[in-house]
Amino acid sequence: MNTQAVAADSARAPIAPSLASSSPAALDDSGKLLLRVAIGVLVLLHGIFKISAGVGFVSAMLVKAGLPGGLAYLVYVGEIVAPLLMIAGFWTRAAAGVVVINMLAAFGLVHMADLFSMTKQGGWALELQGLYLFGALSVVLLGAGRFSLGGLRGRWN
Repeated sequence: MNTQAVAADSARAPIAPSLASSSPAALDDSGKLLLRVAIGVLVLLHGIFKISAGVGFVSAMLVKAGLPGGLAYLVYVGEIVAPLLMIAGFWTRAAAGVVVINMLAAFGLVHMADLFSMTKQGGWALELQGLYLFGALSVVLLGAGRFSLGGLRGRWN
């Protein structure tokens, strides 16, 4: 074997030394953290917008669907409280479940006309909403992981 080639290979630093030396459990927990924080922050931004703009649009859609307009205030639970709990990793599965319900309501009230539509670029017209829905559903199934306030063995984590 060529000793120069071995020396050259050993002199190179690994691309991601921290990932290469991490245990599979630590990588799983890191992935869970990244997923729940990303989905939580993205949904939270919609909630922050609704704080300033109000829930009149949601209320009108509910009334049009024959539901009480006051239910619109539940959007604050689904887009403010639940994402904050997801980000913190406290009651994570339940919070992600609330986001799933919130997204299903959004699909039903606002986005049904686009359910089977594609964009000009060939993507699904509801890519963003689908990302929120299926990302939150993934958090329901996976839990928060150990990098959370609820900890690995937390009741709803």
